[in-house]
Amino acid sequence: MSRTPATTGRDFDFDVAVIGGGPAGSTTASYLAKAGLSVAVFESEMFPREHVGESLVPATTPVLLEIGAMDKIEAAGFPRKYGAAWTAANGDGIDPLGFRVHEHGFGTADVLFNEREQLGVDRDYTFHVDRGQFDLILLKHAESLGAKVFCGVRVHQVDFADRDRPVLDVGMGPTRTPVRARMVVDASGRSTLLGRQLKVKVPDPEFNQYAVHSWFKGLDRTALTDSGHRADYIFIHFLPLHDTWVWQIPITDTITSVGVVTQKSRFKEAKDDLEQFFWNSVASRPELFDALKQTERLRPFKSEGDYSYGMRKVADDSMLLVGDAARFVDPIFSSGVSVAMNSARLACVDIIAAAAAGDFRAHRFDTYVRRLRRGVSNWYEFISIYYRLNILFTAFVQDPRYRVGVLKLLQGDVYDDEEPPALIAMREFLAAVEADPTHLWHSKLGNLRVSQESRCLF
Repeated sequence: MSRTPATTGRDFDFDVAVIGGGPAGSTTASYLAKAGLSVAVFESEMFPREHVGESLVPATTPVLLEIGAMDKIEAAGFPRKYGAAWTAANGDGIDPLGFRVHEHGFGTADVLFNEREQLGVDRDYTFHVDRGQFDLILLKHAESLGAKVFCGVRVHQVDFADRDRPVLDVGMGPTRTPVRARMVVDASGRSTLLGRQLKVKVPDPEFNQYAVHSWFKGLDRTALTDSGHRADYIFIHFLPLHDTWVWQIPITDTITSVGVVTQKSRFKEAKDDLEQFFWNSVASRPELFDALKQTERLRPFKSEGDYSYGMRKVADDSMLLVGDAARFVDPIFSSGVSVAMNSARLACVDIIAAAAAGDFRAHRFDTYVRRLRRGVSNWYEFISIYYRLNILFTAFVQDPRYRVGVLKLLQGDVYDDEEPPALIAMREFLAAVEADPTHLWHSKLGNLRVSQESRCLF
């Protein structure tokens, strides 16, 4: 991959400059390069690099097919992901919530992705991925389509004084170079370069989750499932602790990513001792604790925090934001990569049309902004209701009246419905339980409450 940018004799160096080479940036570059635009990607890190967010949802499949990268992802041999499963600790409420009771006393519930057909999805599985490899494949694919990729090169800021020719201040070590473009796409992820520069980033006061995670070799994935064929699903293990759960994601045949997610208040009690926090949390589920104690930890424990934020603006003259640079919502349902790639897909429709018209003014991106807002708002509502319902959510997973609607959301199919019916049903159910302190399930509600103000961040 290229290391430093070069200028041309035109009054711009590239049609589109993309800041960031993760899934949002590489997908953007692939679509634009396929459309014949000159595009450059500026990535500050050298790939491959570690990254959390290792499980995909089926909504990524149409994007991988459209940009022509699916064969490369298949060839990489990532574990296939056919469904999702939840487990609950032994205790009251398992049977009424629709769980199957495991022989060791805990309950399980699950869904298969192929229970519902999804437009553009041609297979009954998606993937669990090593993000170091996955992101590198996508970035090299964009390069193979004609995008110029500059790694180890940092964009310090963008000068929008001339709204028709933004200028990027690009640096490699002490060397700084101006790069002129007709348009800039910020795909810088959670560093949110333009969000910070333009002061449009707004922290989410409600979602303030923290995660502590690592990779483990040799985990017996059948220890927490009632069926061997479900062992390679993505698992969410509810812990008998307030607003705390564990993810379990296969990375290879022998390596599993495991992370504990909780609210900031509980995380602070750990006083930066990540290992103690992790093991104390997992110990609340003895069967999970025992299985993990038999494994070899391959990486140091890492923490992820400050989970959610929005932007007051995601598009303007000659610029727009995609992926985590536009909006980040707690990725409990593996939404991160899907939102990154689908926001890039939606953005590129408008960018390509704007390039054909020779007009990159803000109104050209109205369709992108509207559809992204709709999709992310659906995700936000889904996740906020999920956290409040807590273990009660599985009642909807197992109820035949709502199962397909919930599966639609879990597949990442969220960009076309104004308000999915399953969300309405869950909201009404939640309101009824909240309003009745004597309700059998009232005590099982999670503590997280999301205000209307937070829902309208973006």
